[in-house]
Amino acid sequence: MNTDTQTRSVVVEREIAQPTAKIWRALTQSHLISEWLMSNDFDLKVGHKFKLRGEWGGVLDCEVLLIEPERSLSYAWDHTNDNPLYALKSVVTYTLTPTASGTHLRVEQAGFRPEQKQAFGGAHAGWKQFLEKLEATAARDP
Repeated sequence: MNTDTQTRSVVVEREIAQPTAKIWRALTQSHLISEWLMSNDFDLKVGHKFKLRGEWGGVLDCEVLLIEPERSLSYAWDHTNDNPLYALKSVVTYTLTPTASGTHLRVEQAGFRPEQKQAFGGAHAGWKQFLEKLEATAARDP
């Protein structure tokens, strides 16, 4: 049985009135990631393993999978949890497309199992909030 067909993806898209280079910096510089997403030890190298630490005390084990400068960034996102409804092995992919007014940012988090309805809904709401913060971070970053 193909497990890929049994998972769902959260997709959130946002138009940001900032150049692609500024959005890319916010996505790839550790101190900026801390401002809009979570504290981390991110490094922009394929294969780099890093942790995202949530304000709620949770830790996500991550690994950089793909880097296409100012176009696409992808990493594995592994959240282990005693409750299988919240344990999640997923892949987060950011896709940046320059537009006349700035940048179109698409975020996809793939890997939600059908029974993870609450985690799926929480991720959808969470990504919308994270992208609002990312937009503010990019606007402040010189």
